[in-house]
Amino acid sequence: MIALVAIAVGLAFASCQKEKINSIIENVNNGFNNGGTTMEWVDLGLPSGLLWAKCNLGAGSPEQSGGYYAWGETTAKSTYTWSTYKYCNDDYDQLTKYCNNSRYGDNGFTDGLTSLQAMDDAAAQALLGYGARTPTKAEWEELINNTTAVWTTMNGVKGRKFTASNGKSLFLPAAGGRWGGGLDNAGTLGYYWSSTLDADYPSGAWDFRFGADSQGMGNYYRRYAGFSVRAVR
Repeated sequence: MIALVAIAVGLAFASCQKEKINSIIENVNNGFNNGGTTMEWVDLGLPSGLLWAKCNLGAGSPEQSGGYYAWGETTAKSTYTWSTYKYCNDDYDQLTKYCNNSRYGDNGFTDGLTSLQAMDDAAAQALLGYGARTPTKAEWEELINNTTAVWTTMNGVKGRKFTASNGKSLFLPAAGGRWGGGLDNAGTLGYYWSSTLDADYPSGAWDFRFGADSQGMGNYYRRYAGFSVRAVR
């Protein structure tokens, strides 16, 4: 009888532990954005199967700008210059990480890194869910090539809406960008980082940019600039 009770208690304990583990896994998979709310993901039926976050990093709704992040930094800040940039000693030709050309490295520094590591990826560090990260240049191009984009307004905010063949859509606000201590082009242009370094000019990185009449990839030459981040997983 005692043995049967012990077995029953053991099974109950195991069941509770399993529920706890499942709960933890579910929370990790769902994740939370910087505002503490569950991040929603949009399945656009892309060839890669990639899911796109419904909101910008740090935003609570699709039309909100969210935070602005220098490339390779994981938190927003008030001033965006080379002197405040984490991986540079004051000037563009003194890089201390993500540099494959000694011309731009601090005292000739190179490391050959051409894509953000998870520790330097704002999306990967924001607990948005298992596998969340900043999209690569190629993944931005996949979005562009497999959706129809139009300039539109959501809740009074201008931006571009991307609609896939499965009927699902994604809205990216024209949040502008930050240089120095100011915000420029909000409401007219959008700048979104990729995780891909400009291998030919490592003081810069690739970004997706758009306005009312155009969109495409650009290799912005100042990694210190504060741009939006839209996560994928």
